[in-house]
Amino acid sequence: MQFVPPWLEKMLSTEFFLVCRTHGDAARSECNMYCLDCNNGAFCFYCKSSQHKEHQVIQIRRSSYHDVVRVSEIENVLNIDDVQTYVINSAKVLFLNERPQPRSGKGGSRVCQVCGRSLLDMFLFCSLGCKLDGIKRNGNARFILEGKSSTTRGVISSTKTRRLGIMMDEEKHQNIYTPTPTSRRRKGVPRRAPN
Repeated sequence: MQFVPPWLEKMLSTEFFLVCRTHGDAARSECNMYCLDCNNGAFCFYCKSSQHKEHQVIQIRRSSYHDVVRVSEIENVLNIDDVQTYVINSAKVLFLNERPQPRSGKGGSRVCQVCGRSLLDMFLFCSLGCKLDGIKRNGNARFILEGKSSTTRGVISSTKTRRLGIMMDEEKHQNIYTPTPTSRRRKGVPRRAPN
């Protein structure tokens, strides 16, 4: 059974935002598009208009020097379950590849299973690249969509919920995360303003 679409690995290793060789003098000539049908590298807005009109094309965007893709553009062609989403410029996005994170003293309860980056919610991976590595290592996840029926979605959701429940039980037994109480103290004695 196939777990990863044939275009994904090449897209994740593609270098985006270079100037297009053909349309370098034009205003929108940076290569930030990827064609899932051709699977042949990045191209610019003008190349899309002339060579990829009827193809499935996704646009890659940048956030803090890292490549991202909008969830709305990729969720119909890729199973993005278990990958952390972020909101950037009021759009939900996913990072394409792992982003190095300096080690901090904070012991968060959720970390990426591949790179150890802190996660905000009940996710397993911080990027599409980390999920790909997780699939290659364990084979316990997939990128291929199984169908768009509600029953398939229900099966995926119940499996995910069961797996997260098991992980939470393991945490309770291992005492991985113990929240520390926070208390706020006043800075000083309150005083009345003079009349």
